Amino acid sequence: MQRGQALNRDGKNMEHGKTVVVPVVEEAVRIGKRVKEIGKTRVHVTPRVRKEQVDVPVAREEVHVTRVRVNRFVDAPPPVRQEGDVTIVPVMEEVVVVQRRLRVKEELHITKRRGTRRHRETVTLREEEARIEKI
Repeated sequence: MQRGQALNRDGKNMEHGKTVVVPVVEEAVRIGKRVKEIGKTRVHVTPRVRKEQVDVPVAREEVHVTRVRVNRFVDAPPPVRQEGDVTIVPVMEEVVVVQRRLRVKEELHITKRRGTRRHRETVTLREEEARIEKI
């Protein structure tokens, strides 16, 4: 077929009556995946044990009770009271007399002392170290 020739519907050259074949081309794409190993990694874990001294304060309280003789008659029970760092708790008893009256027999003077002391102990601690190796 030459340039500028006219074709009819059947693909024949209208000038000479020849059939012209025109190829139709189609492209296709095929996509695929492959697994490819590009390297390896190895991890080594090394456990370690170490001893360490710990020194921590440990709080403690002590209570000292002192009995104080009072032997005083009262009309009503006195309340528990605080005088500085001493808590005073009245101890009552009933005494039989011609009439009944309350007498403070004794008081408990309670002193609270706070303090700290050092506590030393050896403890075992474990740790691990990881080493990564690329292959």
